Amino acid sequence: MKKIFYYIMALALGCSQMSCSDLLDQKPQGSLTEDDLTGGTYETQIFNMYALLRGYHIVSGNTALAIHGMRSEDAEKGSTLSDGAATGKMFDDFEYAASNGMIKSYWNANYTLIHKANDVLEEMKSNPSLTGGDLINKGEALFMRAFCYFNLVRAFGEVPLIDFKVETVADANIPKSSVAQIYTLIDEDLSNAESCLPRTWEAQYVGRLSWGAARALHARTYMMRNDWNNMRAAAEDVIASGLYNLNTPYETIFREKGENCSESVLELQCTSTTALPGSNDIGSQYAQVQGCRGAGEWNLGWGQHTATQLLADAFEEGDPRKDETLLYFIRTGEDPSTIPANKPYGEKPIANADVVAKYFNKKAYTDPALRAQYTKGGYWVNIRLIRYSDVVLMAAEAACETGDKTNAKRYLEMVRSRARGTNGNILPEVTTDDQNELREAIRHERRVELGMEFDRFYDLVRWGIAKEVLHAAGKTGYQDKHALLPLPQDEIDKSNGVLVQNSNY
Repeated sequence: MKKIFYYIMALALGCSQMSCSDLLDQKPQGSLTEDDLTGGTYETQIFNMYALLRGYHIVSGNTALAIHGMRSEDAEKGSTLSDGAATGKMFDDFEYAASNGMIKSYWNANYTLIHKANDVLEEMKSNPSLTGGDLINKGEALFMRAFCYFNLVRAFGEVPLIDFKVETVADANIPKSSVAQIYTLIDEDLSNAESCLPRTWEAQYVGRLSWGAARALHARTYMMRNDWNNMRAAAEDVIASGLYNLNTPYETIFREKGENCSESVLELQCTSTTALPGSNDIGSQYAQVQGCRGAGEWNLGWGQHTATQLLADAFEEGDPRKDETLLYFIRTGEDPSTIPANKPYGEKPIANADVVAKYFNKKAYTDPALRAQYTKGGYWVNIRLIRYSDVVLMAAEAACETGDKTNAKRYLEMVRSRARGTNGNILPEVTTDDQNELREAIRHERRVELGMEFDRFYDLVRWGIAKEVLHAAGKTGYQDKHALLPLPQDEIDKSNGVLVQNSNY
């Protein structure tokens, strides 16, 4: 069973994820004591940082969905045309506005966590005798700082590089640093995190950051830079570790029983307010509310980013991942007999004249019975941020780009064979020795294996094909400048000329 775990700041941070009335119905918040810690002096601060990492504006709410999901050709704003129309114009149609509230909240949430990491790391500098537990806490703080700067550099490009404790507002009013300088800090932080973090945790700390999470994130940062050699080295380190595998059936991964499965590399943990049948009681003061999405993401309202027909058509005939990625809905005028029931919960399709989209993100869909029973309709599921299949596909892409077609095909087949499952030869093995054909096969596999997850838009950008693909998909408003968001206008205004807006905004 899952339990809710209480720690300093949980109440304030949780209000952004579900209604405060729900939180107030829970038992009183407590704080950690030395007896609750695993040996690190700084775990109270670290646990609070996990809560910030799960923040509504970083990984789990409408802001994160808009910035990471809605800008690709495979996803768009859901619900009706008028509901949240401004968000659709901003992120679907690329009518970027520096005054947009989501841009501001994304910027602020990432920098808030960066500041918390800097505070802890500064405290550690004055400690002459860091324990083993302290060093693990250091690795967690370094990871989180790198994670947030990776968010910022992908979204905005050049941003202020603040790697020190901010004592006054004026301390943080500094010019932008170059993209190269941002990545230098990311590389340093992740390399140091890799040396500090454990490879595995005891069961009561499931979901805490590990060496594998840091090394896999490092591979992803190299991938964004098309640094094939370092990307391959990092991905193959994770593969060689033997810590993860692709043995979990695809249809299980995103269901409740698939939480923390064998391919979970970075998975933010969530909670319900009562015991769930069939899951494990981890019985720890560890902050399990570190990361989750609430009921508002699953009610098919405008915040839900929906799948497009383009993604539905991208799957090969018979690919079982299609029905595990897309939740089918009927719109007025469609024949209900042509739309299958939605596994695994057996719901029947419904006609809804107000719903614009036909396909919703099934990976974000939970059992309706559990949602109705737990947390007053807000049953929450873990967020799978990095899966092992992503790591294997990173290794495949890097091998292809460095000319090692044999291993590129081997890694690609690892993922396709799992998807093929018991369906025989429905998904044929990729055997081409043509590098261009192999490259396209790997890019296709990323699209369907990781469909409706997080980073399709950034894949298009780093491949240099964003404009071509998005225009072909009808998103003609996209121009090369839209690879980067404008900096929040109020940050520009507050800086009194220190902070300069991105070009063409």
